[in-house]
Amino acid sequence: MDNQNRNMILAIALSLVVFIGWYAIFPPEPPQEPTPAEQTAEQREAQEPQAPTLPQDPVAERAEALGQTQRIKVESPLLTGSISVKGGRIDDLHLNAFKETIEPGSDTVVLFSPTGSAEPYFATYGWLVAPGSDTPTPNPNTPWQVEGADTLTPDSPVTLSWDNGDGLTFRRVISLDDRYMFTIEQTVENTTDASVSLIPYGYVARRGTPPDAHNRLVHEGGIGAADGTLTYPGWEDMEDFEGVGPNGARFEKIDVTETGWIGLTGKYFMAAMVPEFGQPFEAFYRYGTVGQTPEHQTEVRLPAVDVAAGETASVTTRLFAGAKEVKTLQHYRDTLNIPQFDDAVDWGWFYFLTKPIFEVLHWLQGHIGNMGWSIILLTCLIKAVLFPLAYKSYVSMSKMKKLQPEMEALKKRAGDDRMKLQQEMMALYKKEKVNPAAGCLPILLQIPVFFSLYKVLTVTLEMRHAPFIWWIHDLSAPDPTSILNLFGLLPWGVPEAGSMFALLSIGVFPILMGVTMWLQQKLNPAPADATQAMIFAWMPWVFMFMLGSFASGLVIYWCANNILTFAQQYAIMRSQGVDVDVFGNVKRSFKRKKKDA
Repeated sequence: MDNQNRNMILAIALSLVVFIGWYAIFPPEPPQEPTPAEQTAEQREAQEPQAPTLPQDPVAERAEALGQTQRIKVESPLLTGSISVKGGRIDDLHLNAFKETIEPGSDTVVLFSPTGSAEPYFATYGWLVAPGSDTPTPNPNTPWQVEGADTLTPDSPVTLSWDNGDGLTFRRVISLDDRYMFTIEQTVENTTDASVSLIPYGYVARRGTPPDAHNRLVHEGGIGAADGTLTYPGWEDMEDFEGVGPNGARFEKIDVTETGWIGLTGKYFMAAMVPEFGQPFEAFYRYGTVGQTPEHQTEVRLPAVDVAAGETASVTTRLFAGAKEVKTLQHYRDTLNIPQFDDAVDWGWFYFLTKPIFEVLHWLQGHIGNMGWSIILLTCLIKAVLFPLAYKSYVSMSKMKKLQPEMEALKKRAGDDRMKLQQEMMALYKKEKVNPAAGCLPILLQIPVFFSLYKVLTVTLEMRHAPFIWWIHDLSAPDPTSILNLFGLLPWGVPEAGSMFALLSIGVFPILMGVTMWLQQKLNPAPADATQAMIFAWMPWVFMFMLGSFASGLVIYWCANNILTFAQQYAIMRSQGVDVDVFGNVKRSFKRKKKDA
């Protein structure tokens, strides 16, 4: 392999390093928030009234906060919790299938929590009246009455009712399927002798500073779709909206003409309002404060409903509150006509690769029963698909290796005349039908695959807490072993993430990745240029430390890829008559180090 080819590979590898580290080290600066004096007239005119805000109760323990209101139990295979009769708020949900950590006895994941707890997160519904009207309507603090069943299950909906004292009776029927979708039917019965016009709404609110609020690698914050267009402002983006509403709250309004949904999402879990298919509505992203507590909010506001005297009117919306399991999201997308619902998962720039890779992994896991072995088998499949290109690449590299004596002769004849050297080298390549850049193609193709698999391992819930073998109990987390305690032989633990020693806490699989990458280099002699040789010598160990804190599933993929690449390249080069002296190259690399020392 000549210097040109080595430089190309080196440039690609260094680009990969920069690409991975750039956003982690230098995240984009958030835009500056305009002051009221800087707002344009158009921005001021964009101000919108807001649905009633729920005051923040004094902060107490979660159990104590739950005990402050009468409650309706929620019991289903995947969800347990309760609904506050006061306000009819859905504000207490546990996800039964998921634990906070992999430790024995870990609590189930809490999605919703009531006001008065440390991190309130809830969904509420109500009706607005036209400006100037004083008709009482239900709000987040309305004292509802329970009619019939007092436990919500997939087989038993619950009904709340409230009489406003002015001739209007409101009812709310809440039902739940066997997964994560609530259906909320809001009804108003008009017993007066005049028609009324009411605007139904619902919103999801999350208070406090969300964890990983500054994370730029995985999207968290607002999420929604409006007539085929996906919207996804992050937590910080929501704080910088141009619209300014009551009390200085920032907002962005989106008019949805036919179909859409809107909600708040974390990496793995989401709460989203979903109007019926074909229902136009106004969607709002909002950011404000309740007291000193920040609040992010997404609202659905349906068109006004005119209820004639003696008539009854109703509207229906859905609430997704649960885990972003891809197959579950796809199920709702297809059966309930919720376009782009599976795009609530942050598939990334290479979504056209990330989605198929996930589907293949999910299919393999369904047959094998172990996601780690599925990743290794996926690596084999990717190598098989790319084998024709790899074959051409390694054949070209073999020819280049055979041409080394002639290349050296050309260099001696050309001397310092670089133009003459280049012309004669190109003529030699053309004569021998060699493409010096062919060796870069497999590497270029591996880069998007690498980032797509990184996304799959990072954002898909199916990878969370997925075990492999031995000490790997979570493929979405770094290898838990550490060279600093001799992999558990010494009586101290592993440094915590973010500590100054965390970078040095390299586990078994990152070390194996570095070793296999180093051996792969030894298929060829070290570059003659001392600078190139030094960079190539350090590269495996730089990658080892850099990727040591990445998801262990990604490192396992890289290890398997290195081993398969080594075997492919070795076999193909030998088939082309090239003498591959791996052990000789290893010995020469150590001799070079002693000589340099």
